[in-house]
Amino acid sequence: MFVELRDIVRALDANQIIPFFQPIVEIRTGNLKGFEVLARWQHPEHGPILPRNFISLAESNGLIGSLTQQICQKAFLAAKDLPKHLTLSVNASPIQMSESTLPGQIHSIAGSTSFSLKQLIVEVTETALHHDLSLAKKNAGELREMGCKLAMDDFGTGYSSLRHLQSMAFDELKIDASFIASMTVARDSRKIVAAIVGLAQSLDLITVAEGVETEEQADMLIWLGCEQAQGWRYGRPQGAECMAAMIAAEPIAALPALATPGDDWATSSLEALPTLRMAQLQAIYDGAPVGLCFLDKKLRYVSLNKRLAEMSGISVRAHLGHPIQEVYPEWYPIFEPYLARALQGEAVSRVELHGPHQFPGGADLELLASYQPAWDEADEVIGVSISVLDITEHKRKRRSAARKTDPEAFLYEVNPEVPWVMDSDGNNLQVSSRWVQTTPLGKDRTRNLRWLEALHTDDLANTLKVMKHALRTGKPIDVEYRVMGIDGDWRWMRSTGSPRFGPSGEITRWYGSVEDIDDRKVKEQETLRSRAKQAQEDDEILAKGLLITHTIQSSITEQICQDKTDESAPAA
Repeated sequence: MFVELRDIVRALDANQIIPFFQPIVEIRTGNLKGFEVLARWQHPEHGPILPRNFISLAESNGLIGSLTQQICQKAFLAAKDLPKHLTLSVNASPIQMSESTLPGQIHSIAGSTSFSLKQLIVEVTETALHHDLSLAKKNAGELREMGCKLAMDDFGTGYSSLRHLQSMAFDELKIDASFIASMTVARDSRKIVAAIVGLAQSLDLITVAEGVETEEQADMLIWLGCEQAQGWRYGRPQGAECMAAMIAAEPIAALPALATPGDDWATSSLEALPTLRMAQLQAIYDGAPVGLCFLDKKLRYVSLNKRLAEMSGISVRAHLGHPIQEVYPEWYPIFEPYLARALQGEAVSRVELHGPHQFPGGADLELLASYQPAWDEADEVIGVSISVLDITEHKRKRRSAARKTDPEAFLYEVNPEVPWVMDSDGNNLQVSSRWVQTTPLGKDRTRNLRWLEALHTDDLANTLKVMKHALRTGKPIDVEYRVMGIDGDWRWMRSTGSPRFGPSGEITRWYGSVEDIDDRKVKEQETLRSRAKQAQEDDEILAKGLLITHTIQSSITEQICQDKTDESAPAA
């Protein structure tokens, strides 16, 4: 359609420039992540006119600021009640990025419409960075200070992309639709997309594929590691009146088990190797008898197998892309210290965990978990691989058998060493199921400081003294106390632990264990009683000996005195 300048001026004066909204989704799950705002000219005769017919003319004639004002004003107003986890993406013109007024304009519009800039992503093309890079960087910095995120749009179609990535702190890379359209048939396009995704992952950026129209394209993007997408497969751009319906729409997720996307792609070159490795890993994941998953640095689920989903009763799709704290809020305080250690590069193996079932009324679970840090080529931790084995039934059977056949073995089984985790204030965060099962407190009374309720009153003061000293000084904990068992008997325990320090030297966690030392203490007390009895007997013997000696000495003394008396008496 041929458009003249006066037509655009009239359209702006008549308030005919309106926003359309296209969904942006997470490819694996189909869950909505946000919308891109696209300009439309609502022509009274021709209907919606696409931006390619009027944007460049508005830019070249100084009208882009007015057009942006009209679009953002309406878009922000329509999205002011947008759920907090969803975002709006708006395009910044190359001309606007070379002017100092853009941040102030966006801030003013957001303030007048009560729209949170933390939900705004500003998309910048590579072309926008050629006019005045220093001013573009200044604008980008101000936008970030306001809470906005930045995305590089149409990545790969401009010049000096890598230099711009290095000079500006982007959050997203958007892969141009031209590569997506041909990637299923053109090896070069496929390799370019794979390279862009790999680059983004190494820089910890989110990748968004534009123009996704087919299931085959979506599947291939998943195999290549792309995270988000937009295009007709997920929804065409629509007006503000359709936003609620788009938010409520059923997600278009990837298939649970993905086939290799295409029979002939990458089969005759080394580029097939990553795909084959991924297929092998997926087969291992699906066939493993234990629960397996991988979390990124932000502790979001990147992948997991069906076994883990079955253990929790939560679908695979409900995990992917979500933080572990969101999926398992009650278990997260138990997982968190081990995840933190793994993110610091420490492999944590065979940790026994005890926690609540996901569903009310379900029996508590006992798990055996291992946390393995994953490293990139620069030896930086990029995530955590977790394996989980449900040992609830196994432990129940072992305890039952031990209880029947060997009471002493049973006591050792339930309490050889009970691991615990404590925060810097002394609050208990996690304790083994063995503690829960050998004291009458129950699991709800083991958290924070309530575990002290199980201690003998005579041992409480000394235990608190030792704990306070350790928390104040950072010295290791080593304290002995008595705990009441379920049968009402008191058993001696020894608790030892050491602090873990943060980067600034502050204590972040305490890790330790409780050991049943009752047999040793009983033997020690028997020995002490025996020694005391022996000492008493010795004292009694000594006392008797002293008494006899004293009696003899007295007799001798009396005899000597008598002899002297006899000697001094006058003769008759």
